[in-house]
Amino acid sequence: MLIRLDFGGDVPIYLQLRNQMVVAIAAGQLAPGERLPTVRDLAEELGVNMMTVSKAYQLLRQEGYITTDRRSGARVAVRPGGGPEQETVEGLRLRLCELRLAGLDREEVLALCARLYDQEV
Repeated sequence: MLIRLDFGGDVPIYLQLRNQMVVAIAAGQLAPGERLPTVRDLAEELGVNMMTVSKAYQLLRQEGYITTDRRSGARVAVRPGGGPEQETVEGLRLRLCELRLAGLDREEVLALCARLYDQEV
């Protein structure tokens, strides 16, 4: 998995890391049960503070994307189906409203979603 961080951007580094890991899990680049690098190893590899990686891992764990265990470390969670969290649905609703306000009609939004879905998943 290749992680690219934008140190000059507006998105916090921990959130960039979290987002890229979610995309990697969805794309199958990180398989369920796969062991993740330790906080220390990933921080060294990325050239960031260990607390940054720790915060990203904590967020991923809270959201159910990874599991952590003192003995076996962090692993990609095996996620059962069941649909998205309500927070995810509300976030999508907001993004759809933003696209509508940007002038996209229903067909354009659906085409954009299909294109993005095919690229990422």
